[in-house]
Amino acid sequence: MRSRYSAFARGDERYLLNSWHPVTRPERVELNAEISWRRLDIVRTERGGLLDKEGVVEFIAHYRENGIAAQQREVSRFLKTDHQWYYLDAAPDSLIGG
Repeated sequence: MRSRYSAFARGDERYLLNSWHPVTRPERVELNAEISWRRLDIVRTERGGLLDKEGVVEFIAHYRENGIAAQQREVSRFLKTDHQWYYLDAAPDSLIGG
């Protein structure tokens, strides 16, 4: 999760796509140049350990858009394939904008 947040902050579309599960991966990621990512708070995690095949991370990502502070809250689901974790999707009804 933290590496994906860092990729958003750096504008690294390639990493975001490579860390996205093929079942749900979009063709490309539209990154908003007006957003400046400031901080990531992990609220909770479920599973996601060494022997798990799936995991959940709830987070709050703080950002500024056109100088206005805001946040994105999401419950993200991840799957592990061949010892690699991939972002699957946001749990339904979990996206909350600032």
